[in-house]
Amino acid sequence: MAMGFGLLRLSPKTFWAMTPLEFERAMSIFARGADEAPRHADLAALMRAFPDIPQKEDNAWLKT
Repeated sequence: MAMGFGLLRLSPKTFWAMTPLEFERAMSIFARGADEAPRHADLAALMRAFPDIPQKEDNAWLKT
């Protein structure tokens, strides 16, 4: 119900009128297949957020 009302923003009437198959298809746009690789843009964003090597301004603590 949380997914239907919160994520999909369905009205109660629409939510309760849906079949389980219709609901599954509506929710499928939010899921990737288990065998699907991350998209290039997603991987690039993760690499920027969590770099393997600290950035220059981030390693000032090493000089103490």
